[in-house]
Amino acid sequence: MQQEPAPLTRHLRVHRDRGHTVLEFRGEIDIAAAVEIVPHLDRATSGAEPRIVIDLKQVEFFDCSGLRLLYRARRRVLDHGGQLHLVCTHPLTLRILRLTGLSRLLPPRPTLEAALGQPEATSGTL
Repeated sequence: MQQEPAPLTRHLRVHRDRGHTVLEFRGEIDIAAAVEIVPHLDRATSGAEPRIVIDLKQVEFFDCSGLRLLYRARRRVLDHGGQLHLVCTHPLTLRILRLTGLSRLLPPRPTLEAALGQPEATSGTL
């Protein structure tokens, strides 16, 4: 039985999936959450050619602090020659991404499978 890794903070859980580091943001992503998340985000994006997925499926509230986290992650990943993918399904968060233009730079995918480029109908095997 595979056990889910414990959250690093109240707002973040990090795990590996198919060679990618997945940062799952959770709850309300505001300035307080961003302060907790930044050190972990920076650590995940600091190596050469980082392969990162930011998963917003568990996010209930997302403000400009969350946008800054996404822009920060994108800049750091590009600076290190890596890849960044985004998972998002929440209608209000998707609207914010569209209104700010971030959805053009970082197109949101509906699932982790889609973000990793895997078919939706795969079995549970990796």
